[in-house]
Amino acid sequence: MDMEQLMAQAKDLQDKVAAAQEKLAHTTVRGIASGGACIVEMTGKYDLLSMKLREDISGRAADEIADIVLSALRDAKAKADATIDDVMGDATAGMPLPM
Repeated sequence: MDMEQLMAQAKDLQDKVAAAQEKLAHTTVRGIASGGACIVEMTGKYDLLSMKLREDISGRAADEIADIVLSALRDAKAKADATIDDVMGDATAGMPLPM
């Protein structure tokens, strides 16, 4: 493979990755905990967009509320991770990557 061809492949990969990152910035995932007591929304780039708590959660202990919120955040992050894997996998499919 000559250098010109390698540079063209690198540019193509760079463009695909940039488009994938843009897509992730506009993709929303939702994390849910404790049967919907806490719902968190974030982008595919981990930017927190919103957090909603049901009113009935206010009577719980502070550490229990914190655990519920953390669970919702972890759920949203796991969903964002899966989305990132899918989107970036599509962007780099078929491209020879160094090992």
